[in-house]
Amino acid sequence: MRWMLLLLSLAAGLAQAGLDYRLQPRQIADGVWLLEGSTANFAADNGGNIVNLGFVETDDGVLVIDSGPSRRYGEALRQSIEKATGKPVTRLLLTHHHPDHVLGNQAFADVPIAALPGTSKLLAEQGDAMAENMYRLVGDWMRGTEVVLPSEELHEGTLDIGGRRLQLLALRGHTGADLAILDERTGVLFAGDLLFYQRALTTPNTPGLEVWQADLDRLEALPWKLLVPGHGPIATDTAPFAQMRDYLGWLDGLLRQGAAQGAEMNELIRAPIPERFAGVSLSRYELIRSVSHLYPRYERDALARP
Repeated sequence: MRWMLLLLSLAAGLAQAGLDYRLQPRQIADGVWLLEGSTANFAADNGGNIVNLGFVETDDGVLVIDSGPSRRYGEALRQSIEKATGKPVTRLLLTHHHPDHVLGNQAFADVPIAALPGTSKLLAEQGDAMAENMYRLVGDWMRGTEVVLPSEELHEGTLDIGGRRLQLLALRGHTGADLAILDERTGVLFAGDLLFYQRALTTPNTPGLEVWQADLDRLEALPWKLLVPGHGPIATDTAPFAQMRDYLGWLDGLLRQGAAQGAEMNELIRAPIPERFAGVSLSRYELIRSVSHLYPRYERDALARP
């Protein structure tokens, strides 16, 4: 019996050892760091590490942008920050409420967690269901993860913190409450999930693709030097904006034409993916999801037209 308990304990320890995010932050500008996730989908072999997160060093400590998909990730993130900078974390900013960006909040519960009011509302309404779904998708990586709501509100404007000045934009295109953050010293723009690059965008909470397009106009007009999308590689040129506009325009046209012709949803999810998006990860998967999210709205709009 004693040997059996020992073996079970050893097996549990080995299983835990395998759940290691192996985070390796890299410095992308003066005092600005990035953790770049995969462009794959949530899976048990990646623990939900599909997101780009960042942190910014200030005179007072470290400002963190998003917390990741699980408590385990948040704890690993915090350890990697302290190892990279030798400075304490002083505040966490959330770009939006989706699970890959906020379910690491537990690791930062001792510092202010700030978000747009709409983000706090959406997380309160949807957080538990999203966490449960993440448990189904990535399994043991989520062990011990619970939703922690923001403790402070953010609004559009500037945030002066520890000698750094950040420009905050309150936008809506991805979820209805989307924060973008520009570090004025370096020109690094953390666009959150308003910007996907080489990875198909997700649409479950968007108020409309035309709203998203308008947000891209505002972001591109900023004095940025380096773009950090929520998903996909960073860039120093406008290629991410061009790809996003092209993809949004194609998706909008597909849905609009389908509704005008009375097409069935099943027809649209089988529509050909344009060759120019062949290298965009998860295009078919996200097209299926986007049609299910958005097509009923397009059908209603088509019926309402005289």
